[in-house]
Amino acid sequence: MTIRETLGRLARTALPIIAGLSFVGGLAATLAAAGDTLGFDFLAYHQAAVRVLNGLPLYDLSYTETGGFGLFYYPPTFAPLVLPFGALDAAVATWAWIALSVAAFVVGVAVMPVARSVRWWIVLLAGLSFPFVYAVKLGQVGPLLFLAFAVGWRGLGDPVRLGLAGGIGAAIKLQPAMILAWALLTRRFAAVVVGVAVLAVLGAVATLLAGPSSWIDFLTLLRSVSEPITTEHNFTPGAVAFQLGLDASSAALVQVMSTAGVVVAFLAAIRWASEASSYMVAVISSQLVSPILWDHYAMLLLLPVAYLLSVGRWWALLIPLVTAWPLVGITPPATYPLVFWAALLGVLFVGLRNRRTPVS
Repeated sequence: MTIRETLGRLARTALPIIAGLSFVGGLAATLAAAGDTLGFDFLAYHQAAVRVLNGLPLYDLSYTETGGFGLFYYPPTFAPLVLPFGALDAAVATWAWIALSVAAFVVGVAVMPVARSVRWWIVLLAGLSFPFVYAVKLGQVGPLLFLAFAVGWRGLGDPVRLGLAGGIGAAIKLQPAMILAWALLTRRFAAVVVGVAVLAVLGAVATLLAGPSSWIDFLTLLRSVSEPITTEHNFTPGAVAFQLGLDASSAALVQVMSTAGVVVAFLAAIRWASEASSYMVAVISSQLVSPILWDHYAMLLLLPVAYLLSVGRWWALLIPLVTAWPLVGITPPATYPLVFWAALLGVLFVGLRNRRTPVS
């Protein structure tokens, strides 16, 4: 065995160990230092579930801006998924949700259709990623969406898995409905039917649990808190432009141009890129078109990073590394829209080079 082969074998042996230490260490340190912010977002879900169980409205319409503690502004279809946690004490429910989130991420990594070494790299990067550890600490839905997107990636040829992924993702948040739009435009009609059926069932259950008025309340709340360009800690291109000194109307134009560019990339990927890459473009686009882009949304970029690593684009390691938790306070806000766009263009470029037969 040559020295090079020996070093390669040692590296393959060490990678799982280093990845495990990074993952457990990053999460443990973050959760230990969380204090009063532990489960900050999840507690809003919990309060909404408790309201429904007590016969009260699903939504608290007293909020006038996003980002505040206790604000629940997810679609009613999310309510049936979180309702069981409302039966638990808040502290117990928070830790149960965090355990579910970590498990969802680990399962998502396991089902990705990539080599084992790439999976270990993603675990390692997750432990270093501020967006990932922050999402888990807050009790955000990011790890659940990660699992849904990973299942969809694994099941691109399976309408049931792809439809479930798109339907459940859209039930949790509106933006992942872009996966169903991708399925429709790529003529995966059976997957669209499955996804719509999932949404219809969850919508019916939500209506029974929270009442028909919950849908009107949801739209009312969205209108009340919708000032995305001037929202603090929003990391969309337009919001960052506003934070850097651009006036609100010009910043809004930046956001419109960014969204238009995302749509163009999305359609170009469907028309000319390879199957897996066009799906990844849809995943990234589902976040980048959002009027609110919190920093922890960037944890979902670990999926396209896995795709890029699987095709030998090792520069993709930089995407999560520039937002690593050791760099908190150093990484400027503009980094977040830039890494989303870097992932989008990188995946699109790879997909165009491995182009498939266009959909006619």
